[in-house]
Amino acid sequence: MRTYHCFWLLFWAGQPHQSFLTPLSKRTSGFPEKEKVLVLSGSSRQDLHRSKRSWMWNQFFLLEEYTGTDYQYVGKLHSDQDKGDGSLKYILSGDGAGDLFIINENTGDIQATKRLDREEKPVYILRAQAINRRTGRPVEPESEFIIKIHDINDNEPMFTKDVYNASIPEMSDVGIIKTALLNMDRENREQYQVVIQAKDMGGQMGGLSGTTTVNITLTDVNDNPPRFPQSTYQFRAPESTPPDSPVGRIKANDADVDENAEIEYSITEGDGYDMFGITTDKDTQEGIITVKKALDFENKNLYILKVEATNTHVDPRFLYLGPFKDSATVRIQVEDVDEPPVFSRPAYIMEVKEDVPINSVIGTITAQDPDAARNPVKYSVDRHTDMDRVFNINSGNGSIFTSKPLDRETLLWHNITVIAAEINNPKQSSRVPVFIKVLDVNDNAPEFAMFYETFVCENAKAEQLIQTLSAVDKDDSYGGHQFSFSLAPEAASSSNFTLQDNRDNTAGIFTRKTRYNRHEMSTYFLPVVISDNDYPIQSSTETVTIRVCACDHRGKMLSCNAEALIHPTGLSTGALIAILLCIIILLVTVVLFAALRRQRKKEPLIISKEDIRDNIVSYNDEGGGEEDTQAFDIGTLRNPEAIDDNKLRRDIVPETLFMPRRTATARDNTDVRDFINQRLKENDTDPTAPPYDSLATYAYEGNGSVAESLSSLESVTTDGDQDYDYLSDWGPRFKKLADMYGAMDSDKDS
Repeated sequence: MRTYHCFWLLFWAGQPHQSFLTPLSKRTSGFPEKEKVLVLSGSSRQDLHRSKRSWMWNQFFLLEEYTGTDYQYVGKLHSDQDKGDGSLKYILSGDGAGDLFIINENTGDIQATKRLDREEKPVYILRAQAINRRTGRPVEPESEFIIKIHDINDNEPMFTKDVYNASIPEMSDVGIIKTALLNMDRENREQYQVVIQAKDMGGQMGGLSGTTTVNITLTDVNDNPPRFPQSTYQFRAPESTPPDSPVGRIKANDADVDENAEIEYSITEGDGYDMFGITTDKDTQEGIITVKKALDFENKNLYILKVEATNTHVDPRFLYLGPFKDSATVRIQVEDVDEPPVFSRPAYIMEVKEDVPINSVIGTITAQDPDAARNPVKYSVDRHTDMDRVFNINSGNGSIFTSKPLDRETLLWHNITVIAAEINNPKQSSRVPVFIKVLDVNDNAPEFAMFYETFVCENAKAEQLIQTLSAVDKDDSYGGHQFSFSLAPEAASSSNFTLQDNRDNTAGIFTRKTRYNRHEMSTYFLPVVISDNDYPIQSSTETVTIRVCACDHRGKMLSCNAEALIHPTGLSTGALIAILLCIIILLVTVVLFAALRRQRKKEPLIISKEDIRDNIVSYNDEGGGEEDTQAFDIGTLRNPEAIDDNKLRRDIVPETLFMPRRTATARDNTDVRDFINQRLKENDTDPTAPPYDSLATYAYEGNGSVAESLSSLESVTTDGDQDYDYLSDWGPRFKKLADMYGAMDSDKDS
């Protein structure tokens, strides 16, 4: 129930003199409070004259949230000049005047027409005025007065949010919202919901209240160490597991979250410390155990490791809870796998002399099954590495032997591959390279380093050096080659030259006599024997060609050819040249005469059926249509002016001494019909023209022609002797040709 207080408010105007209260009008609000009257001061009873005074105002107070059915009464305006005869009129203006606040213009009573809310507007400023109703002039100056809305407890406390979310670290001390329990543990409970109530009036009876909800989340701190769920883990790994492959995963549990639960794994001790490694999976926080080195079941089949899990982010405040790490034992059992044979070496290098006989053993390789079963092994040569089958291998004991002769000078190294496979399981195989070096044997004789052809001057003197010789040897010589030179026995005593060995793998050829005559002997062949000093000694006989030449006094060669015997008779070189020119002129004259006679009496090219040339068979080839560009140049047919009359005929042997036969070219006629007619007449009337000359162009009939050959084999007669009407029956392709030759009337050949 709301309680309302009523006050008398009396306002005096003018000087401080005794005033009176005007009668109160009847209340319309029903409020149990005294009437508020604004009195306008007038004349004093002691003074004989009346002086005008200004209004004096005070504040009106009005309770908010009025719930009555009538208008709420605010107060009354009254002027001391109001005689009660209705001559004055009260006017109200300002905040809410005429709408929220109304005034009785006769009595001055002010009322509020609506319920007021102090929280919406606490103060209203109004202006009051009294005017003469008859004249409309104010009898009092206009003044302001204030209406203040008195507050009542009509609003409960309200929170700015319906729900509050807050988070505090677990194990925290108190704050504004205090923790009720000591050492609250997030791992036990993470979320809390608290309802908070707020009351006004200090919580006294009659006050209002409001509530809100606070969701409290405990954030994580690293107060839990990692713990392995079991003390021992066991894994199996085949011995064929390649390095860096995973063997298994282990995981230590940590009740914390996010970075407080990050774990680092390590191998601290164990007999497999150098054989295995462990890494951390950042997504799952698992420890991944991997193989670092190749496993061997036959050497060791069980490894025991000690693995430790440690938090990477440790909170020093909780070190008193114990070490933030844990350890576990990992047992890794290596499983046996059927492995391929293993060679005793990763590669083999063998040496063999190039002169060994075929089937000679040059070395042995060994391989065995590393498994406990020790399966037998067979050997073979990979023929892709020995295409010529120079070597072979004993499949049982692995001995390699030659199957063909060797030659170091042809191939120094042979690189083959040997395969070892289990007999019981041939798929289990392995390979090994075998490098075979062919050792040198002195089986090549030395020879000249180059082909020697030298000369000696006719005026040479005895003991004169004319050539220095050197030699090479295909064989190797570890101490260096040492060659010896000598003349062959058959030339040692009768030769016109001598040979001197310089003992430095070179030799010199010297003249034995003074002066040589190239007319007596123009060329000498000097056999030289070259020997090496290796075992067995090899030697060869090489020949030096020595030509006798004419030289000047300084030894410079002038000529090495023998001159004619008639030279001493006195004929000069000019005379000889004149004789030769006369002979040439005579021969040319004879040839010209013979050629002229041949042209006058040239017989037809084709004398008999057996004399038909090879290219006549081209008449069986009728062309490939317009797309055939190999038969002839169609541009020539369409443009006769483009013909080169200087071109020689291709069907007879060209005669260079005579100009080709010229024919009149119809330069002004570009019509195909006239061109063909002209060439046809020329060839029909010329008995020497072959039937396969330019008329070969008539074979250009297109693809799929039903016509026969149009050659001029039988065209020795004139056009008037032939009937060309049958061309009209050959289809549209020959319509143009039929029009050209069908002008003359003839019987149609059926």
